[in-house]
Amino acid sequence: MTNARTTPDPAPAKMLPLYQAGDDAGRLDAAIGYPGQYPFTRGIQPTMYRGRLWTMRQYAGMGDAEESNRRYKFLLASGTAGLSVAFDLPTQIGYDSDDPVAMGEVGKVGVAIDSIEDMERLFDGIQLDRISTSMTINATASILLALYVAVARRTGAEVRKLSGTVQNDILKEYIARGTYIYPVSHAMRIITDMFAWANDEVPEWNTISISGYHMREAGSTAVQEVAFTLANGRTYVQAAVAAGLDIDRFAPRLSFFFNAHSNFLEEVAKFRAARRMWARIMREEFGAKNPRSWMLRFHAQTAGSTLTAQQPENNIVRTAVEALAAVLGGTQSLHTNGYDEALALPTEEAARIALRTQQIIAYESGVAQTVDPFAGSYCIEALTDGIEKEAVAYLEKISQMGGMLRAIERGYVQQEIQNAAYEYQRAVDSGDAVVVGVNRFTRETEPEIALQRIDEALERKQVERLRALRARRDAANWQAGLRAVEDAARGGTNLMPAILQAVEAYATVGEIAGKLREVFGEYEEAVVI
Repeated sequence: MTNARTTPDPAPAKMLPLYQAGDDAGRLDAAIGYPGQYPFTRGIQPTMYRGRLWTMRQYAGMGDAEESNRRYKFLLASGTAGLSVAFDLPTQIGYDSDDPVAMGEVGKVGVAIDSIEDMERLFDGIQLDRISTSMTINATASILLALYVAVARRTGAEVRKLSGTVQNDILKEYIARGTYIYPVSHAMRIITDMFAWANDEVPEWNTISISGYHMREAGSTAVQEVAFTLANGRTYVQAAVAAGLDIDRFAPRLSFFFNAHSNFLEEVAKFRAARRMWARIMREEFGAKNPRSWMLRFHAQTAGSTLTAQQPENNIVRTAVEALAAVLGGTQSLHTNGYDEALALPTEEAARIALRTQQIIAYESGVAQTVDPFAGSYCIEALTDGIEKEAVAYLEKISQMGGMLRAIERGYVQQEIQNAAYEYQRAVDSGDAVVVGVNRFTRETEPEIALQRIDEALERKQVERLRALRARRDAANWQAGLRAVEDAARGGTNLMPAILQAVEAYATVGEIAGKLREVFGEYEEAVVI
């Protein structure tokens, strides 16, 4: 039996802030450069985590606004530095909680938000201009951002100091996730309207998080994740430039979202390759002049698809390995999954362990004491170069097809991901790919663990609140708000001021999305044969 540690370990060996090839002679390895300098292979900041740790977020949202608010306050008290909001499916696809389409889904995979009152309850007691908030929302991102700004105004927060992110990456919804509403051209118009509006109104806000995460969850390889994410990013930049926006005004607010998967060394190299590729795309292809426009800033989340329902405690180890890969790859923000998420939404205990995993990496592992400690490794540099080479080949092929929109319409991207997923599943089924506790090292029975449960009464309560709001709101103001949304949609003016007017007049998410549906129509996925 070992005794609990009562005295600290001996002082670790002193590390240099930065290592380079030939440090004894003060020489720079020109092949990989310095952190904080183009092409940012080694990180976007000169000091990286020595200057500031990554933002520790825990993605959360369940049931109604009050229940989610309790979880946020628990996470903040446990040491998270930023919030990350999960919305339920009706909110994500623009239906109110009392819509027949929403029945049985209210509050199940995230929090139900119908109105400004829900948003007020969600952030009750939280100072919005002192916390960074990430919202995983896409087709209805414009409405949720407007709700956030409206609540900030009501609580006296300084709107220009609001910081955070809306995911707002609609292209990957057509590829891998499916929570789209409008045809592609109209969805892109909403996004560029948000870019332009936020530049002036909420300049610290990231108006898009270009996401490879969901493509990796759908089965893509690391190379595909990089290539297809950057191809989407290139498409958003092209759309914004075509809309007349100044690249060096909006590009510094672009952010990315990657998966931290289980192949540790490949993942470290993947992040380094993506950063270098984006820098070259922005400077050499688009001619951006501001160095901040060249920087790929990214959030990472450990891989939900690697979590297993069998022996779920093994997921704690998987998450730790994946989180360490994200940190060594240079992430700016990180969410670590709960070990029970293959079975249900995470319990408080699972969320605490996931957060403690980040804190142990930050404060006990030593990896934050020096910048890009793997740089110069024969393995890491070869993997970085190899991922870049293969990803560039994908980008060139997509360009030959006429761009990412055309590649999506043809089903090319979707098919490439499906093929990769199929090949991996074949490897698992044959035993060539080992999943511990699933196809090797199994056990006959699984012990029961406590799971997070959503109270079925919450849906009824949410519907009752929504109907009560409709009964007491000022009908004239509400109708004027929805007319403003319709007029902006038909007339081509920026949608965001009208959406903000509508939410402040108590128009609901479903009503605003419905008005846009009337004008724009709905996207129908093509059947590719």
